[in-house]
Amino acid sequence: MHYNYKYRLTPPEALEEELLYHVDTCRQLYNHVLHLLNEADNIPARYEVQGRLPDLKSWWNDLGDVHSKVLQMVVKRVYDNLSTLKAQKENGHTVGMLKWKPPREYRSLTYNQSGFELKNTSGRPTLWLSKIGEIPIRLHRDIPENATIKQVAVKREPTGEWYATFGIDVDEDTPEKPQNPERVVGIDVGILKYAHDTDGYAIESPNFSEERERLERAQRDLTRKEHGSTNWEKQRQIVAECHADLKRKRRDFLHKLSNYYAREYDLVAVEDLDAKGLIELPGNSRNRAGAAWGTFLRMLEYKCERKETHFVVVDPKNTTKECASCGVKTEKPLWVREHSCPSCGFEADRDANAAWNIRSRGLEDIGVGYSESTPVETALPTDTNLVSAKRVVETGSPTLKERTASAVSE
Repeated sequence: MHYNYKYRLTPPEALEEELLYHVDTCRQLYNHVLHLLNEADNIPARYEVQGRLPDLKSWWNDLGDVHSKVLQMVVKRVYDNLSTLKAQKENGHTVGMLKWKPPREYRSLTYNQSGFELKNTSGRPTLWLSKIGEIPIRLHRDIPENATIKQVAVKREPTGEWYATFGIDVDEDTPEKPQNPERVVGIDVGILKYAHDTDGYAIESPNFSEERERLERAQRDLTRKEHGSTNWEKQRQIVAECHADLKRKRRDFLHKLSNYYAREYDLVAVEDLDAKGLIELPGNSRNRAGAAWGTFLRMLEYKCERKETHFVVVDPKNTTKECASCGVKTEKPLWVREHSCPSCGFEADRDANAAWNIRSRGLEDIGVGYSESTPVETALPTDTNLVSAKRVVETGSPTLKERTASAVSE
């Protein structure tokens, strides 16, 4: 199985200058390859362009200072971007042409298969990169012993911090998932409540209002600086740090929540959301983007794969309208937060009803069928004040906060 492990690098000043030199050389090669492709009548194959690199070194001396595999990955990067544009065009999107990369938009280089080594000399771990040297690295977690490091991507973040991302292959058998899952949950995501599951838990969306206000103040101050001046660069650094702080806190929440569901259940059913399409809808786009539903679902998918848990995505159509008890559709505007079925009388929280429909569809997709328990038992969140539906709360059972606190962010 393939995983990515990310670590912080702390290069001294001399090595940082060398890294920046290598990154800038790769940026210039990227622009050169893009120019060749734009001038060509027919786009040549990637390996044909890579075969020209030795000849380029004869008149472009800077290329000789960079490892050959790194240069090959630059060419691959150009062709990967072209493939992305082609796929978007085939999907009906209007696309333009690839643009040349300015220094600020090209901040990484990749060693593939060779040219790197992870060392541990006298208890001081370092990452050796060919033609650069040994860079101190913070190994906050060990790489599995049965893992093979396939490539290393070194990147400089806008904050000025350097990180190394290891692409590793772990030699392990694919875990077998339970044929008859017992612990099953359906999850409905939203904005007012980030997630509402069929166990009656409603997870509040994280409050990042202070972080956003701090970011907005920093951005306003940046607009008052003269672009390119020393004060502007200092303020740009502050803005980048605010962005990084907000991103870290959001991903920490998503990691812990996804790890909780992947670890505690045998089957997790979610909606097949078009997160990008939802963000492009008019109104409330900022909250939709901040919710990061797509990131949450991707995290949940790979964590379920590691924990031998079924991960099922279902069609989200009518999950809110259909009654989880009898299946009758009931139209309800967005401001109506409760489900009340005119056919069978079943009443529940709007999101809880959707979660039960997601759970049922997930069971159908893997051929298990409906669960013996009825949605009425846990249709409402445990903190709701409504009493129109029966609630089952186990005495002495840990709260969601207590259960997620023990989850390890992965």
